[in-house]
Amino acid sequence: MNSSSIHTSVLPTEVLSFLAVRKGARIIDGTLGGGGHTRLLAEAVGADGLVIAIDRDPHAIERGARELAGLPVRFAQANYCDIPEVLDALAIDAVDGVLLDVGLSSDQLADESRGFSFEADGPLDLRFDPTEGEPAWRIVNRLKADHLADLIYEFGEERYSRRIARRIVLAREKQPIRSAREFALLVRSAIPRQKQPSRIHPATRTFQALRIAVNQELKSLQIALQRIPQRLLPSGRLVVISFHSLEDRLVKQAFRNAQIWECLTRSPIEASDDETNRNPRSRSAKLRAAQIAPLTFPPC
Repeated sequence: MNSSSIHTSVLPTEVLSFLAVRKGARIIDGTLGGGGHTRLLAEAVGADGLVIAIDRDPHAIERGARELAGLPVRFAQANYCDIPEVLDALAIDAVDGVLLDVGLSSDQLADESRGFSFEADGPLDLRFDPTEGEPAWRIVNRLKADHLADLIYEFGEERYSRRIARRIVLAREKQPIRSAREFALLVRSAIPRQKQPSRIHPATRTFQALRIAVNQELKSLQIALQRIPQRLLPSGRLVVISFHSLEDRLVKQAFRNAQIWECLTRSPIEASDDETNRNPRSRSAKLRAAQIAPLTFPPC
């Protein structure tokens, strides 16, 4: 993939502020994506500092290495829950801060071959690392209706999950489901028309559920939240940007552990009206931040 990133990073000013980035610092960007946050962090730490950019997506790593050449950045294709292993490989014991922006990048949405977009004619894949795990189209053609419904409800919080699952099973009896566009239309047909049109596509929650399941996103986030404190320096900081309630809930619960964290955001930080006007994707972003607690602090 040779194209430049079209992704716009969310809450950039807030990220730099809550990470308290200084010259010479070592920072991990656990979700490189389009590289916007990584660039800002690299410029902030300067030539004496280091940003370690991690992503599961090999396309993001390839593009980042090209577009961020000359900056103090090291790249690693990995899951951010494997941050300790990445640091071990670099012979680094601990870092000053970690950023996790756990949303989907615009570059992934624009790639027709990945199936992240409702309009994509490519296969319903949804994997961040296309060489790892089972593509979503196999799951929707394999699982029983009850299991599909449970998955869509648990990870997508979709109240019409049973109707959607039944419609999927009926459709695949005629022919296997393959493309993202085909699947999005199928889900849309299973959901009753709303009196007031929704701002989000009817298939949004179902796509979210499949993507989370395929990539084991919640499991990765849980593991990362448990392991990251071990590799932060005293008063080191963690900033997490999430885009749906399931992720935000995990972060909120983790930061309530006053034996580990001093919470810096009692309520999640959201994008300003100006930012959402410029970047509609930022509308659902929620930023929480905490630092390693030197003493016991009251919970958030």
